[in-house]
Amino acid sequence: MPVSRRTRQSFGHYGDLSVSYSPTARRRLAFAAVLASLTLLTCHTALALPDGAIARLGRGSPKAVQYSPDGTLLAVATTIGVELWDERTHERTAFFETNAWMTSVTFSPDGSMLASGSRDRTVKLWDVAARQEIATLQGHSPSVESVAFSPDGSMLASGSYREVKLWNVAARQEIATLQGHSDSVRSVAFSPDGSTLVSASFDGTVKLWDVTVRQEIATLQGHSGRVFSVAFSPDGSTLASCGYREVKLWDVTARQEIASLPGYSFSVESVSFSPDGSTLATGTLREVKLWDVAARKKTGTLQGHSSTVFSVLVLPRRFKAGHRQLG
Repeated sequence: MPVSRRTRQSFGHYGDLSVSYSPTARRRLAFAAVLASLTLLTCHTALALPDGAIARLGRGSPKAVQYSPDGTLLAVATTIGVELWDERTHERTAFFETNAWMTSVTFSPDGSMLASGSRDRTVKLWDVAARQEIATLQGHSPSVESVAFSPDGSMLASGSYREVKLWNVAARQEIATLQGHSDSVRSVAFSPDGSTLVSASFDGTVKLWDVTVRQEIATLQGHSGRVFSVAFSPDGSTLASCGYREVKLWDVTARQEIASLPGYSFSVESVSFSPDGSTLATGTLREVKLWDVAARKKTGTLQGHSSTVFSVLVLPRRFKAGHRQLG
């Protein structure tokens, strides 16, 4: 059963973030979904959350979210900086002010470091425990749209206009620039074994790159327009990508499309697999859709957002978000 509707405290100014439970399939999968709201929300305004939502978080306009590996912290990239929230208490524990529009955020695999991408053309590294910036990586000429750590944490990928850069995290140095896209790279992700990098671009393509030799190994075509997000399944065998009114599944080994998930009337901005790979979550205008990956069937819809859901995450079942009245 979905969590009952409650009145909560709003911490948003120009947007909000809702953490929701899935009411489907007898599972308690937790979701973090970001939206940019057209309505001006003021601090300390009490608002009723939609069914299933347990908190509304975020200052500025949230653009991306990421949970720490242990599930205790939620990082929120906004138009004015990066926030850290305690997942249990729903209290903000840190704010990294950048005075720049943050586009993306990700934790290192061990949770000690946070990386963020920004419209100021930089990638920043943050020490999570010390709550301070430890490095600024420069080299992109336009906005940095996406960031991702390799599974072992030694490498960071960042996507920008027509290129993806690879960085040595320990040395804080660029080690390669991958070129081949003809427009902005909106999303990057490493395969679970770290051998392959995938990039999704506004040029309508998804590209696979060999991380070791730093070369393109495949271009997946089939989207009718811009591709906004891409994700590997936990076993690395399947890719999910989304764009204008469509979500596609790809066989990584065969490098072929295996399914197109129907039922979208607007652009799909984000995709995320559940940790066991059985469920795919997608974010679109005002809602999150859930899919059974094997059956290619929709299993649920989470509604209540007032605008586009730009980022969605599926948490492991062991992470159980608390229920707390804010304010």
